[in-house]
Amino acid sequence: MTLTSSQKQKSIRAGEIAKEVKKWIKPQIKKGMTLLEIAEKIEDKIRELKGKPAFPTNLSINEIAAHYTPSYSDETKANGLLKVDFGIHVDGWIADTAFSVDLENSEENKKLIEASKEALKNAIKEVGKKSSLGEIGRVIQETIESKKFSPIINLTGHQMEEYELHGEQTILNIENSRQEILEEGLYAIEPFATTGSGKIYEGKQSGIYILINGKNVRSPEARKVLDFIGDEYQTLPFCSRWIVKKFGTKSLFALKQLEDNGNLHQYPQLVEASHAKVSQAENTILVDGGVIVTTE
Repeated sequence: MTLTSSQKQKSIRAGEIAKEVKKWIKPQIKKGMTLLEIAEKIEDKIRELKGKPAFPTNLSINEIAAHYTPSYSDETKANGLLKVDFGIHVDGWIADTAFSVDLENSEENKKLIEASKEALKNAIKEVGKKSSLGEIGRVIQETIESKKFSPIINLTGHQMEEYELHGEQTILNIENSRQEILEEGLYAIEPFATTGSGKIYEGKQSGIYILINGKNVRSPEARKVLDFIGDEYQTLPFCSRWIVKKFGTKSLFALKQLEDNGNLHQYPQLVEASHAKVSQAENTILVDGGVIVTTE
């Protein structure tokens, strides 16, 4: 998908905000901080810099690979191997980035983090060479396996479009037969490395939702929440914590009604199948003749 000059500028600005937030938050993350405090710091900083969160901050510990965001009353404390995954949008144009933090002073954690970081760097080099999607996947897999770890085979990178976090094109983290190259557009590349089997399963519900449709719902309270979701988030993910902040805890019942009515889809947490630790590294790239890494 070819972006206009204005769309490219918005994508690059979102990436600049992501870089600033990353640099600002990394030294503040300490073992024992609540995940709620970390998430709210990140999201408040994004807004302070005149962006909007593109999705709820994911703070996934150890075997949880993705889709853990703290609830409004969450007291979970940062520990272990923590993945910090957040996104920014400027008028719907997205920057998506993630890094992992070792909070245990563990050599294994540090090596896992290095494996996903190096796989990301090598994958972006392959995009610059106009390598096929199959070749990009092979390089990610080989980089991670060379460190004696496994890539997560059923999590992928993804294309991003206006107000669309997961577009049509996916970027596998393993060798595959796909011959396409990445056309012009915006993409997130995100290798995951693990000490385990390399597969994830769907765990508990995450409190992260996406709007599926705006069909009528009987409850006036639920309708009010639905209208707000459509106006504020459009087709981007949001979380119960944000809705409680706007409407109070009574809105949790409205969210349940909207989910039961088919208006909303709630994402499950994604957990490594053998309950082994997972690291993640992610950057957004703008393919536009060359490759611009917007979040680094």
